[in-house]
Amino acid sequence: MMRLRASTPFSSSSSLHHHTNYYSATFTPSKTSRISTLRATAAASIEVIGGAMGKFLPAFKTLPLSYIPYPVIAWNPHVETIFAAFFRSLPNIRLRRECLRTKDGGSVALDWVSGDNHSLPPDSPLLILLPGLTGGSEDTYVRHMLLRARSKGWRVVVFNSRGCGNSPVTTAQFYSASFLGDISEVVEHISNRYPRTNLYAAGWSIGANILVQYVGQESHSCLLSGAISLCNPFNLVIADEDFRKGFNTVYDKALANAASKILKRNALLFEDIGGEFNIPLAANAKSLREFDEGLTRISFGFKSVDDYYSNSCSSDSVKNVSIPLLCIQAENDPFAPSRAIPREDIQKNPNCMLIVTPKGGHLGWVAGGEAPFGAPWTDSVVMEFLEHLEQLNFSNSENVNYTGNTIPRYTQLGR
Repeated sequence: MMRLRASTPFSSSSSLHHHTNYYSATFTPSKTSRISTLRATAAASIEVIGGAMGKFLPAFKTLPLSYIPYPVIAWNPHVETIFAAFFRSLPNIRLRRECLRTKDGGSVALDWVSGDNHSLPPDSPLLILLPGLTGGSEDTYVRHMLLRARSKGWRVVVFNSRGCGNSPVTTAQFYSASFLGDISEVVEHISNRYPRTNLYAAGWSIGANILVQYVGQESHSCLLSGAISLCNPFNLVIADEDFRKGFNTVYDKALANAASKILKRNALLFEDIGGEFNIPLAANAKSLREFDEGLTRISFGFKSVDDYYSNSCSSDSVKNVSIPLLCIQAENDPFAPSRAIPREDIQKNPNCMLIVTPKGGHLGWVAGGEAPFGAPWTDSVVMEFLEHLEQLNFSNSENVNYTGNTIPRYTQLGR
């Protein structure tokens, strides 16, 4: 089954040009912090903006290199998107499942790497992965990121939302693009289990949208030490507009079909549910909008689908983010328009940085040393960012946080 998520391309405005070795002594954080836009000189250049550029740029070793997509596959964003969905390799990793019962009686599944609870020290850095819509730990992009982090000695767990990744459904409610109850409980649960570990999270598509909203909501109280958003639709109203156009309708039908299958597998929970619910419409939805009209928006108390989408935009949360946040988008992503990216808020927030690749499709990024069947190009960038944050967090018994205040390490992390 094809599993695809929404993201946001980017059309650049003004830019500055530099050689690809911009991490030489010529570039220092004090200089880069004054640069609004950076591009590597190549046929396929990379754009970087954000209030945290000066702080984050030293983390990256691969970013200065030109983004060179794999030939033929990347000539069209739909080809790259579909190729990655169907032909990317699936790493063989043994996982151990933990089912977590939420306060409202729901259930989510946490998939840990088997044996890590014995082989890794209790203070190993921990990465939480949030897949996209209907996705889970069986998705190739999730497995590759899991494998990359694990090879660096990180503890990794995949957060499978209700009904996703064969997670059990125990109430007549799934999850939504704006529901933060489950991620809040998951992060708190993991934090309590590993109280002296730095927690980080990475999310794709709707998973990224949920993650950014959570980080913005928690602000200075966030238990995470850093977050990565990939393929984030940011503004669901705008994303919905483009999702119903042209070839995008193919993705729309595929995702609606995947969501409907989850509903049908748990149909008994919705027997005689009554109210405004239209279960037949959701069970036979031809689009995500139909599925959300029949089920999602009613489950979470929204007056209409448009009301649901307009209140589920992580773009509104970026200004409140108080931990390091890296956002990675593909300019030619077919799911959402560039105007959905909250560029101004990312520029103004001293904790945020945005990387936009010229190609990549949706969840594709078929480039780099492992192309075309291996890990996405983004994996090495994400890992460099995470290791940079972890090095800062553990360099001293006391750290200087991103606002310049010296505080004890675990107080900084909200513990």
